[in-house]
Amino acid sequence: MDNMNQYRTVGLEKVELKEGFFREYQELVQRVVIPYQWEALNDRIPEAEKSYAIHNFKVAAGLEEGEFGGLVFQDSDVAKWLEAVGYSLSAAPDPELEKQADEVIEYIEKAQQEDGYLNTFFTLKRPKEKWTNLMDCHELYCAGHMMEAAVAYYNATGKRKLLDVMCRFADHINSVFGTEEGKIHGYDGHEEIELALVKLYKATGEEKYLNLSKYFIDERGKEPNFFLLEWEKRGKSSFWNPSDHRQPEVSYNQAHIPVREQTEAIGHAVRAVYLYSGMADIAALTKDESLKKACKALWNNIVTKQMYITGGIGSTHSGEAFTFDYDLPNDTVYQETCASIGLFLFAHRMTLLEENGSYGDIMERALYNSIISGMGFDGKSFFYVNPMEVWPKASEKNPERKHVAPVRQKWYGCACCPPNLARLLMSLRQYIYTYSEDTIYAHLYIPSKAEIEAGGSKIILEQNTGYPWDGGVRIKLGLNKEMEYTLKLRIPSWCRKYQVSVNGEAMTAEAGQLENGFLSIHRNWCDGDEVVLQMEMPVEIIQSHPEVRANAGKVSIMRGPLVYCLEETDNGPNLSALSLEIGTGFELKEEAGLMKGALSITGQGFRISDKEWNHSLYRPFKAEEEKTEIKAIPYFLWGNRDKGEMLVWMNHK
Repeated sequence: MDNMNQYRTVGLEKVELKEGFFREYQELVQRVVIPYQWEALNDRIPEAEKSYAIHNFKVAAGLEEGEFGGLVFQDSDVAKWLEAVGYSLSAAPDPELEKQADEVIEYIEKAQQEDGYLNTFFTLKRPKEKWTNLMDCHELYCAGHMMEAAVAYYNATGKRKLLDVMCRFADHINSVFGTEEGKIHGYDGHEEIELALVKLYKATGEEKYLNLSKYFIDERGKEPNFFLLEWEKRGKSSFWNPSDHRQPEVSYNQAHIPVREQTEAIGHAVRAVYLYSGMADIAALTKDESLKKACKALWNNIVTKQMYITGGIGSTHSGEAFTFDYDLPNDTVYQETCASIGLFLFAHRMTLLEENGSYGDIMERALYNSIISGMGFDGKSFFYVNPMEVWPKASEKNPERKHVAPVRQKWYGCACCPPNLARLLMSLRQYIYTYSEDTIYAHLYIPSKAEIEAGGSKIILEQNTGYPWDGGVRIKLGLNKEMEYTLKLRIPSWCRKYQVSVNGEAMTAEAGQLENGFLSIHRNWCDGDEVVLQMEMPVEIIQSHPEVRANAGKVSIMRGPLVYCLEETDNGPNLSALSLEIGTGFELKEEAGLMKGALSITGQGFRISDKEWNHSLYRPFKAEEEKTEIKAIPYFLWGNRDKGEMLVWMNHK
């Protein structure tokens, strides 16, 4: 089997973030988030929901007395924390943190059963029910996250203990699942192991792990449906509600038809994009054109019909799921942080399948908006749901909006999002570039230094930029010899005008070709050559497709990759009474009260007057408005000041 991709990622050890926007986030995660989450996993955060996660491993390891606590997938929180630690250690050694992680790995090793099985819920609570409810119980999901942690920690430290633990578990899973007689012909209810097994394969070279991942993908959705057979076998009961004997809807788990026949994103949003990421991995590694075709169809459905302007997905809190094309409500939206991260991961894997700048566009859109909005800039408060509109009183008193928190929380009983965000931010540097033997692709504009071995030479790329506040990007090349090569710069879909120069000489239209969203620069490069890309970054007023009924007659504000929003702190209460006057100019201003370099946008607008209503609820129409100033801030920064209303889509004149 050919395991060489046409397009490759740059290893974490080959990329360093430099001073800038995401270096601040990386340092925040290292300084605050990882230690804070360690305290949360050990149930030491006052007034926060208990995790039980470390406790469960200690009990399963025989180091403490007690019972299992938390949700069935609690092990995955420890796994994601360990993965973030691995990425952190690969960026900067920290002996104390490494010692802490090694202790956790000791608990995990001691908790593993003799046959390789590892899951604290079933070990402690239901030992006789292993592998009997794959639809609901997340056994393979937890295994997948721990595999990802093992690979990250091994790559960072060279230590094999956790990797060996997870290889033993993967071998056990391989002995349980498959097409052979006597094995379970099934797959997990919450996809994740598919992409994790690919990582385990890449770390170990063991092809059986790649084949197992492919098996789970190929088996999914076949008839007779595994989940329905499993449900009947256990007496038609659900783990979450044993008294509910209704037939489960297998489309929720993307198991309604085989994956190669799926063209519409459906069901639980996180599960969906984790599955699609695994599908894209297998398509790239095995050159499976039918799987690639399915990935492209699902991608197109998401980004053209089911994605929020912020790059978020999942429009309903009922099942944290997709609903149908163009159904994108603002006030009851779910848009889970994990779902946005999953879409980012899917987008990155699509860059390894084909040359198309739209994948980098969505990576960027999700990253700068619906992903980093999931954490306050204190590093100790988090959003699970990322709404497009918030009215705190409705969140408190309307049952349909209780999932929409008006302030970030210290932690969650179901805390999948905070550690997921930490691991993404600490691994971000591997997503900036991809490359082949003759081409380097710049997908993200982040200050960094990367080293790439390609074309028989070592290439060093030093990137400097004030992104996302400024559209200027400077890339300097370091080479050990002159070489003919191609550098492709993604020109973002938001960019209408740009200029490019090489060594101070402006490129002509003939010299640089724009194709598939990339500007191609092919030349003989020398050590010290410098490319400068200057993208104009004006304020833009955006509207939705007419089928998006929630946004009818409304507009939003963007500048560069950033979506902007209104907050009550700047504009007073009842934001729905405001209308933006879009024909006037806008003023950019640095907002010292937010974060370093953050720019607000101020424009003119109107507020509906409420002076003569005399306590009546309705009256004949009268156009009574007052001129007012309207201020918008970057969406990802909302909720970092006073509690209040927030609005992305607004009325306009």
